[in-house]
Amino acid sequence: MIWKTAILTASDKGARGEREDTSAQVIRELVEEELGGEIIEYRIVPDEPDEIIAALIEMTDYFHADLVFTTGGTELAIRDVTPEATRRVIEREVPGMAEAMRFTAMQKNPAAMLFRGIVGIRGRTLIVNLPGTPKGVHENLAAIMDQLPEALLMVTGQFRL
Repeated sequence: MIWKTAILTASDKGARGEREDTSAQVIRELVEEELGGEIIEYRIVPDEPDEIIAALIEMTDYFHADLVFTTGGTELAIRDVTPEATRRVIEREVPGMAEAMRFTAMQKNPAAMLFRGIVGIRGRTLIVNLPGTPKGVHENLAAIMDQLPEALLMVTGQFRL
């Protein structure tokens, strides 16, 4: 199965072209190599709730992505608003996946407890918040990668008992 995947980076500096988006590159590689997915949309927006919300809605409702990964905006800084924006878009949370990411990352770095990312469902799309660093992206995705295919089958309505 080829999963249609979108990547949304929330970064003020990235949106201004002042920072290379290396976290999205890690997501792209892992999606294509380990998940067998295809990137159908990629976007960088500033850390503004309305822009994050609009991009998530477009990625899910217009592009019909099966999976949307966000990167950035998930820590404690005043401009880190990705989880709040995601909550305004999703219909249901998938707390176990977010808990698994935090737990796994904390085994290597106790500061991972400051990661506030969530996982949720909008329609037939799974939305996963990831940290804004390549290392954080890799560690968090490694924690859930083996369960993503099954989760995607369920969310997209293709899972059969």
